[in-house]
Amino acid sequence: MPATPPKAQTPINAQAHILRPPINAVWRATARQSTEGASRGDPVNSQVPGTGGEATSSQETCVLTSVYLIAISAEAMSGALAAGRRNMDLFGVALIAFVTALGGGTVRDILLGNFPVTWTQHPAYIYLTLGSGLLTVVIARYLRQLQQLFLVLDAIGLVAFTLIGCDVALRLGYQLPVVIMAGVITGIFGGILRDILCNRTPMVLRHELYASVSLVVGALYLWLLERQADADTTLLAAFSVGLLLRMCAIRWKIALPVFRYSPSRWD
Repeated sequence: MPATPPKAQTPINAQAHILRPPINAVWRATARQSTEGASRGDPVNSQVPGTGGEATSSQETCVLTSVYLIAISAEAMSGALAAGRRNMDLFGVALIAFVTALGGGTVRDILLGNFPVTWTQHPAYIYLTLGSGLLTVVIARYLRQLQQLFLVLDAIGLVAFTLIGCDVALRLGYQLPVVIMAGVITGIFGGILRDILCNRTPMVLRHELYASVSLVVGALYLWLLERQADADTTLLAAFSVGLLLRMCAIRWKIALPVFRYSPSRWD
């Protein structure tokens, strides 16, 4: 009789359900497990037996779930518009829309070993992103008037994705730097993949504060959790600060200093 297959080969539905304790309890348990694991040198990965890295859902509350759905729809539409600027066919539009909306979470799950990847357990996300992308083709002539709305929705998506990414890494038992980077990757990597596929320098790395907003949100979220603040207060505070910072950056064109390397300057 063949040996029991490793966890990565077991049916994905068998890995898709775990109990989700309150966030403050998770924080305290995670901090304790991270310290103990570091002293033993234990790995933290969902594919390593006994590390508690089973697949988790990406949404924390009903409110955050609603924000998440709005955000992936807006990101999918922004991806479709980027594909349209490159004169792609309908398949290209749908693909770019899907990658823009769900690429960040996919990359995060792969890097953290969080399997199955979230959207594979929620086919509705696929329908929503593909539908939003193709809808953009139909209503593209009217979207110029909604540019400001898209900026707000994009800012909301950035903050929501960051918080979701941080929480996924936190529940998997990773240490704080990894948790913050998981939030940043979730927040910005969809846009990076969109711009790479559209053959342009990623906008999130060269315009107003964007990736740095994600970094601040993740750090603030974890700092409040460490202070054992109320879960709802923590979520609202991190979300509000991140959204305010991003909107201020857009309004007043706030950006980090730009590094321009030209050897001739020092000749």
